[in-house]
Parts: sequence; C-alpha cells; structure tokens
Amino acid sequence: MNDLHAWLSEQHHGLRTFRIFQQKLETLGRDDPAQRGLCRLLGNLVGGYVEAFDEAPLPVEVADSAYHRLLTLMASIDLNGDANRRLADINRVATCELWP
Repeated sequence: MNDLHAWLSEQHHGLRTFRIFQQKLETLGRDDPAQRGLCRLLGNLVGGYVEAFDEAPLPVEVADSAYHRLLTLMASIDLNGDANRRLADINRVATCELWP
C-alpha cells in the first residue's frame, strides 16, 4: 500500500490514473492475500468513480477533490496496525466517497 500511495502521489488527477490505480489494486490483491479485502474495497471505490465519469465531462474541481480524497485515504491506512486499527481502516474505506 505504501508503494501505491507513493505512485499515486506522483500522478495526474485524471481518470486514466484512477483506472491504472484500480489495475494495481487488482494485482496487489491477487499477489498479497492478506490485503485482498482492502484492495477489493478500494477497487470498488475507484471503479464507481471511473464508471460515473467514463465518457462524460469531468469537471476539474471534481477531479481534484476525488484525487485528494483518495490520496488522503491511502495515507491514512496503517498496514502494520493491530486488528482494531485494520478494521477501522476497512470500515473507513467502505464508507468513503470520492465525490459528492
């Protein structure tokens, strides 16, 4: 996840970044079973955003906001936390929305 956060922090806020991020999550979930659930939740979050704006105009303000929300969310995930912290992270991801 730290690698994903670092990669994301260097990307543009366009839909292409979100699509690639979703692919990276699929790979990580497949390669690291301990992260599979979190990757699936993040992938669904990003996938919903991509689907909502695919083939539609994406206002710059929405793109900036979604990008920064995702970046903040990724920075807040603690993979070394105890079970309670991990559950809190999963619940936060599950209730997060990238755009209003």
